[in-house]
Amino acid sequence: MRLTDVFSRSRSPRPQGRRPRLSDSAITPATVVSALILLIAVAWALFPGLFTHFDPNDGGDTPALLSPSLEHWFGTDQTGRDAFTRVVYGASQSLLAALVAVGVGLVVGTAIGLIAGTRKGWLDDVLMRLIDVLLSIPAILLSLSIVVVLGFGTINAAIAVGVTAIAQFARLARSQAVQINTSDFVAAAYGSGGTFGSVLVRHILPNSISPVLSLAVLQIGSAILQISTLGFLGYGTPPPTPEWGLIIAEGRNFVATAWWLTVFPGIVVMAIVLATHQIGNTLRKVTS
Repeated sequence: MRLTDVFSRSRSPRPQGRRPRLSDSAITPATVVSALILLIAVAWALFPGLFTHFDPNDGGDTPALLSPSLEHWFGTDQTGRDAFTRVVYGASQSLLAALVAVGVGLVVGTAIGLIAGTRKGWLDDVLMRLIDVLLSIPAILLSLSIVVVLGFGTINAAIAVGVTAIAQFARLARSQAVQINTSDFVAAAYGSGGTFGSVLVRHILPNSISPVLSLAVLQIGSAILQISTLGFLGYGTPPPTPEWGLIIAEGRNFVATAWWLTVFPGIVVMAIVLATHQIGNTLRKVTS
């Protein structure tokens, strides 16, 4: 086989029969419902005023602790604020933080994994030992430690959660890079004069990114759950700004008399987390 023949295959190393394709078996009712749930959550974050006309931070003259009704779907909290409105407006804080967290983990973790998978020797050993250290620390403990150092707030909480996700992205990216780095088309790219940076960007990264992106979708749900946990513990968005974890924390003192303040926001968080996991699993099956 000539070198030019090998290099000509570098632009499409995946066999034609294995190209990612959304088959009919992948489009299950659970996937459709999950997609609808995510679309609603995104619409809440982008256009909250279309779903409610109440003020999320001021209840006005509305009585406190009203039970769910046609006017107040999730009831009202201890200050008369509409609970559904706060959940809707809280979507922007929670989803933004989750996207920032996944972005941090995706960019940093993928970069570490690609470098470790293509540069054997001491550099690979050092980077992966650092990843092992991150994996050995419980995620909630690590995120709490980082938030204490950085300070409270949505972005700081997102960065803290993103750091806990770096290890998973790095391990997956490294495993993909190790496989692709031994391929004929990569050797041909080096043989034709390609530098490490150009081969990494043009050949290794594009052919290893699909599983990493599928993991990113899965991590959105986990990030929402971790950020909500930080908000529940008081390390996230400061009140009165609505955030899902904070909303649940504010209603925990009224579980006996106003259960809806914790149950309904909790159901929303659970539904969105399960929806992202379902979509992520579907994408993983498609790209595998």
